[in-house]
Amino acid sequence: MQNDFLSQLKQLVSPDDRLIEESQCWSYGYDNSRLHALPQAVIFARDHQQIVKLVNLCRKYHVPIISRGAGTGTTGATVPSEGGIILSFERMNKILEVDPANRLISAEPGVTNQSIQDAANHHGFFWAPDPTSSKVCTIGGNLAYNSAGPRAVKYGTTRDNVLQLTLVTGKGDTLHTGVKTTKGVVGYDLTRLLIGSEGTLGIITQATLKLLPLASDKRTLQITYKSIHSAAQAVSDIMAQPITPCALEFIDKNAIEMIREYSSANLPHNAGAMLMVEIDGSTKALDEGLISIIHAAKNSGCLEINNAQSEQEVKALWETRKALSPALRKIAPKKINEDVVVPVSRIPELIDGIDKLSQKYNIPIVNFGHAGNGNIHVNLLTDPDNTQLQIKANDCLEEVFQLVLNLDGTISGEHGIGLVKREYVAKELNEVSIAYMKAIKQQFDPDNILNPGKSFPS
Repeated sequence: MQNDFLSQLKQLVSPDDRLIEESQCWSYGYDNSRLHALPQAVIFARDHQQIVKLVNLCRKYHVPIISRGAGTGTTGATVPSEGGIILSFERMNKILEVDPANRLISAEPGVTNQSIQDAANHHGFFWAPDPTSSKVCTIGGNLAYNSAGPRAVKYGTTRDNVLQLTLVTGKGDTLHTGVKTTKGVVGYDLTRLLIGSEGTLGIITQATLKLLPLASDKRTLQITYKSIHSAAQAVSDIMAQPITPCALEFIDKNAIEMIREYSSANLPHNAGAMLMVEIDGSTKALDEGLISIIHAAKNSGCLEINNAQSEQEVKALWETRKALSPALRKIAPKKINEDVVVPVSRIPELIDGIDKLSQKYNIPIVNFGHAGNGNIHVNLLTDPDNTQLQIKANDCLEEVFQLVLNLDGTISGEHGIGLVKREYVAKELNEVSIAYMKAIKQQFDPDNILNPGKSFPS
């Protein structure tokens, strides 16, 4: 790092809000992808104007800036692959406004998803995005990846639940996007453009989020099936019903066996797959909706339908689902984790195709995810330290992605692109689309200092 830059950086940021020593910076160079690169410095963001000054300084010296929340992302999007500064938002964590009358909440990017939910729940509301890592992940990270979670099937993704953003562009400009109303068509929709852009277009310093009223009642079902195919068919049938589940989760046989010791829920030994279905609303509407859901779920492969009767049973079911990712990390810490999406009606074809690829390459594959909107997490249990196995795994992954695209799907639903998937982007997007994206990037960040090397094929 240039001496002049470092000298001016020290003048700009107090000693308490910066790390310069290599040993101190080391732990900020990774995310949950297990990829790592050493940043040249770590800066703890405090306010908007500080970030404006920092961007102008970095632009002058062509130093990259990588925004970082809690590091729970899985694609290497916060790994400083080209060096530069990690801008951590862990200290920029204030809830600025809660406005129940207008169903909104405003906060800084370092606030955790759980803190947003707690503040909203106090007034009888919730924010729709609820990723598995909601207790620790930040809303800045949710915005960067368009992370959503199970409730997206009914309530939409992060893009659908953000009203306004304040950010700093790569030019050092302050940009305000969106409106506080749920309707507004003045100008281009820059808010939705920025959400999911992984910090490559701007550094978000404040967000106004749309709140929804908590439902008065819920029903939660655990449904087991003989095979993944009968469960996948049931997903399509359930989603064709008049009532839309607020969650519809798919767990295959391998996942059930893997989490048995992590769960207090009843997990049958003869199941080929399991669905978790939750509906919410008024009690009367739920009673009618439950009948239609159960009717749709009962195909020839259905083994058992368990209707959770107590809050404790509901909690046990959701603990089962949320134990999947940590359990996988423990069993296969270097697994390949993908989150593909296909149209709901084509889930049976996807699951069948993945099963055949698992047999073809002799690689165990664990499938689970948000089946209600076709978002399946495909986990290849492999060891990158085994060169031959890794070659097979990469070939298998290539075929998984091609299968998804052949089914009119997309290679990423909510995990983003980062470093891990950037070389596959050209499989889904053509040259014209990528050229327009690069032109947008150039407009927001002409010197390519905002999270360079991410999202685009190298």
